[in-house]
Amino acid sequence: MSDTISLELNNNLLNDRLSQIPNEPGCYLMLDINGTILYVGKSKKLRNRVRSYFHQSNILSPRIRLMVKKIYDIEFIVTDSESEALTLESNLIKNNQPYFNVLLKDDKKYPYVCITWSEEYPRIFITRKRRRRNQDDRYYGPFVDVGLLRKTLVLVKRVFPMRQRPIPLYKDRTCLNYQIGRCPGVCQKKVSSEQYKIIIQNVAMIFQGRSDELTKALIKRMNSYSERLEYEKAAQIRDQIKGLEQLQEDQKMILPDSSISRDVVAMASDGRIAAIQIFQMRSGKLVGRLGYTADASKKENNFILETIIEEHYSQVDSVEIPREILLQYKPFQYEILTEWLTQIKGKSVKLIVPKRNIKADF
Repeated sequence: MSDTISLELNNNLLNDRLSQIPNEPGCYLMLDINGTILYVGKSKKLRNRVRSYFHQSNILSPRIRLMVKKIYDIEFIVTDSESEALTLESNLIKNNQPYFNVLLKDDKKYPYVCITWSEEYPRIFITRKRRRRNQDDRYYGPFVDVGLLRKTLVLVKRVFPMRQRPIPLYKDRTCLNYQIGRCPGVCQKKVSSEQYKIIIQNVAMIFQGRSDELTKALIKRMNSYSERLEYEKAAQIRDQIKGLEQLQEDQKMILPDSSISRDVVAMASDGRIAAIQIFQMRSGKLVGRLGYTADASKKENNFILETIIEEHYSQVDSVEIPREILLQYKPFQYEILTEWLTQIKGKSVKLIVPKRNIKADF
């Protein structure tokens, strides 16, 4: 039997869809017989790309061949440009989480910090399972040193007034933590959800590697309280700043003179599996490392790296996208990816393939 996948003659719906697809930029959605989205893709020329799944199966990976066997219907959305198609694809994948779009596998050896933004009063906890129960919840990390991570979380709970217990100690009253200012009284809703989320937003900045930015904001707030003679509030902010300084002492300095946030992305492949590392550097400090594996069969390194960039940065908050991303290989869609990342962040993002000096040494 030929490797070419032949469509069943009685599958008129699928044949009709293939004839309707225009050769314009846009996104395509592969659906199974139950209407479940199997896969979301994009292309500069939709018709050519979609038809290739059925007429060039010899270049498909075993995983995608399995997907093709399950396709019952195809939907497509035409866009004005490749950049718009990339943004649309990112949103569709994020909202629908199609099974066959999961190219990267997380390195689950290391822990993450989870913040449950979907809840009225978000919780913060350490977990080794990066499974998003709600699309509003966020995972930060992974963190290599679990001991240091636990120490950081303990110190954060001392520095910022936040819930100290997973379960309230009393049903109808606050505990000692409220009396000494460690907790704003979450269990009895002494603080509004909006006010509490502002506190947690400050905490999230620490795990995003934005401690320097947070420190500057706190100094500004402390000075404002002092000018208004609110010395008690100013003293509280001062203690928070000291706590942040203690946290930063434990972080390894890589580029002491650098104020630019950057990610360093590199990979190694044996032709079957690719191992990818993303080192997160913020204000010259190495604050995190992400480990992934990906299917590398019959794929060029440039394409793998390009797909990694699309999938990884579509899953993070815009503030977590650095201004500079150092890459081992130049992606095929270099200009489009640069435009897409800049659009998401709202500021210029540079993709750089360094050839010499310290950046190349990374």
